[in-house]
Amino acid sequence: MRVLYVHERMGSLGGAEANVLITATELGGRGYAVGLAAQSETGKNGEAWKKTFSGGLFVDGTKSVRSALETFRPDVVYIHKWEDLPTLRYLLETGLPIVRMVHDHDTYCLRSYRYNVFTREVCHRPATPYCIVPCLAPIKRNREGGFPFRWASYLNKLEEIKLNRRFNRHLVVTRYMRDELLLNGFDGSKIEIFPPVPRPGRQLRSRFSDRNLILFAGQIIRGKGVDVLLQALAKVKAPFEAVILGDGNQRATCEALAQKLGLSGRVHFKGFIPQEELVAYYEDTSVVVVPSVWPEPIATIGLEVMRYALPVVAFDAGGIGDWLHDGKNGYLVPWMNTDIFAARLDTLLADKALARQMGEHGLELVSREYDFENYISRLQDLFSRMVKTVPVATSNAA
Repeated sequence: MRVLYVHERMGSLGGAEANVLITATELGGRGYAVGLAAQSETGKNGEAWKKTFSGGLFVDGTKSVRSALETFRPDVVYIHKWEDLPTLRYLLETGLPIVRMVHDHDTYCLRSYRYNVFTREVCHRPATPYCIVPCLAPIKRNREGGFPFRWASYLNKLEEIKLNRRFNRHLVVTRYMRDELLLNGFDGSKIEIFPPVPRPGRQLRSRFSDRNLILFAGQIIRGKGVDVLLQALAKVKAPFEAVILGDGNQRATCEALAQKLGLSGRVHFKGFIPQEELVAYYEDTSVVVVPSVWPEPIATIGLEVMRYALPVVAFDAGGIGDWLHDGKNGYLVPWMNTDIFAARLDTLLADKALARQMGEHGLELVSREYDFENYISRLQDLFSRMVKTVPVATSNAA
């Protein structure tokens, strides 16, 4: 079978790019021909991408999809992130089966976060004129220089939603994301839950040492809630050490807040750490924290650390509740409640036997419900089903 990946970027960058590369590499190893149509390159890990998509790599802006269909001639199109409306219309006209992976909120949310960065209010509405006033979602940051802001079209977003509804399947990462699509008028019979399962790493378990290490790993941006985590840590009664791994535009603010709260001797900001170096931290960690206050589609860091039998404490934000079961593999804390967050950390730091037990429950859960081989096999089955729904005469359409 020939599968064409359609994604805005070629190269490593974030979770969406990691999922594209990992799944395409695995499908290629199982005998699939995998191609990629992308608009631009990230400049990171390009050689690995070129190796994986050696059978068909097209990076030519919005023209790349047309070039790929004419040359690669896929049996199924697998869209990840792509907003260009003429391209989406063109793909629908081909008659090819189209599967869309919905990684985050930008498929149906003009702001992309479902979260107001100023008020921190989470949005629970479908795309409506409310997006314009009072949300002001069309005003977006301009990351290309010049004027700091740009205007995003509300009408274009409505058209994008309409086009996406017509695709054969929509893959979402959690039940929460499924509900978000249903809220925006998507057909529930076309939605399937496919969490982006990380590839298993080296198996080990933490020592749960007396160091009482609390670990955060992720971007230090407003939605990730590191500032709220610091407020919770200031209320923790047990001795502890906290390590913040990652970087972002709120790092300086959070470092200043840690000092203000009297935490500078116990909270250490280490910056970005390569994936292979994270394991050394996991070996000494007692609890992992996910203090996100924006509605996380899934927060795959949780799936990753559960493979190391570590308990997690997180706010109940977005899809985190799909894998974090309160009192079983950690604690799911009411949104923004720093008192309860601190109390849950105190419980786990004081009771290492409980922390180990919760960690083992997490390992059992991730091994049973988030198996990587099964994830790829489910993708194969999905593509086979989709190809069978398309008449032979329209397959490999150009």
